[in-house]
Amino acid sequence: MSKTILVIGACGQIGTELTLKLREINGASNVIASDIREGDKELMQSGPFEFINAIDYDSVLGIITKYNINEVYLMAAMLSATGEKFPAKAWELNMNSLFNVLNIAKEGNIKKVFWPSSIAVFGPTTPKENTPQETVMEPSTVYGISKQAGERWCEYYFNKFGVDVRSIRYPGIISWKTNPGGGTTDYAVEIYHEALLKGAYTSFLNKETKLPMMYMDDAIDATIQIMNTKPENIKIRSSYNLAAISFTPEEIAEEIKKEIPDFKISFKSDFRQNIADSWPKSIDDSRAREDWGWQHHFDLKKMSKNMLHSLKIKYNLS
Repeated sequence: MSKTILVIGACGQIGTELTLKLREINGASNVIASDIREGDKELMQSGPFEFINAIDYDSVLGIITKYNINEVYLMAAMLSATGEKFPAKAWELNMNSLFNVLNIAKEGNIKKVFWPSSIAVFGPTTPKENTPQETVMEPSTVYGISKQAGERWCEYYFNKFGVDVRSIRYPGIISWKTNPGGGTTDYAVEIYHEALLKGAYTSFLNKETKLPMMYMDDAIDATIQIMNTKPENIKIRSSYNLAAISFTPEEIAEEIKKEIPDFKISFKSDFRQNIADSWPKSIDDSRAREDWGWQHHFDLKKMSKNMLHSLKIKYNLS
């Protein structure tokens, strides 16, 4: 039986590349992209697209019924930095969109759900180094609070109603294809663009701020891998820790200087510094590696080379 997949929030940073990869694997006509707005040219031309307001239950159910959807990837969310500016809207989007999909799955209309959590579920009281899978979680942002609550609801719907929902806690995601979406780790995307276009960058985090990060290719691989894993191998139904690399703004700048020797970085912290300070520096993801064979492929050096090479082509730079 072939899979019919719906990606809600397909025009976001992760959603765009996830949709394209899913279409490559499953066939373009079997992967329906949806969002409240249009995406980039490649996304819009590569397969079916529907406008969906993720907090409108009837709208979501209508598309699922129309295309006889088997699996839903719910990628719609308001991220950490933007969420602090619009807390009520962030809570409404992040929670109601999840309830809509979980309730539709509970009724048997879809067989499998992916919902992303985040390292934002952790807070100032969480152990900073090698943060365990199960630990103190006292998030200090609306985004983190919504993700922590979402994890509990995912586990609840699995235990109470048998909903096959799967989740991973994304670290900061780095990609050259789509622009940053309002997250605290966005400096690690912006810095590559500015290095090539201006030869300088002012970081909104200080030079010693170490955070868990991941290249987009690894994030997409992990997302698809957990969804393709046998149900009995998914031992955690809240959300799995996921990790690849951890680094500071200073360390990423040094890596860029190997390719662009004249690159200059300066530091001017803003409100995102307090958010970053509440998050872990490194993550223990041994459970994901043990349960469903997760492994990453990009370190800082390989990622930086790939980012700069791809952006040079994007900007037509020699």
